[in-house]
Amino acid sequence: MAYATAMDVQDRMTSELTDEQFNICSVLLEDVAVLIDAYKADASDAAKKVVSCSVVSRALSSTGDVGIPVGATQGSASAMGYSQSWTIGNGSTGELYLSRTEKKLLGAGNSIGSHSPLEDMGVSV
Repeated sequence: MAYATAMDVQDRMTSELTDEQFNICSVLLEDVAVLIDAYKADASDAAKKVVSCSVVSRALSSTGDVGIPVGATQGSASAMGYSQSWTIGNGSTGELYLSRTEKKLLGAGNSIGSHSPLEDMGVSV
């Protein structure tokens, strides 16, 4: 079950989604729901919606333009010498992942400490 709709993602994008992107968006929202539940299933519905939209819009915006490789952060092209050069980003381009901020928003940020299951049972260690 997705926590947001393709229209929710569209409302947060700066450009209109194509029909193909709209269909992909719906599928990605289902995938993101699984990812969110793996991190923090009991997060608030509002947080799940915001994170879903953020993750999917990031994935959709990394698809690149025609002739530019997906994930390229820099590029150069020459003419008669037939030379092209591209610098690819951090390797997570196009993947669905939760950023540190998104994890915090879900309540699954870094926690320091430990917990023993024996403490829940009232067993003295």
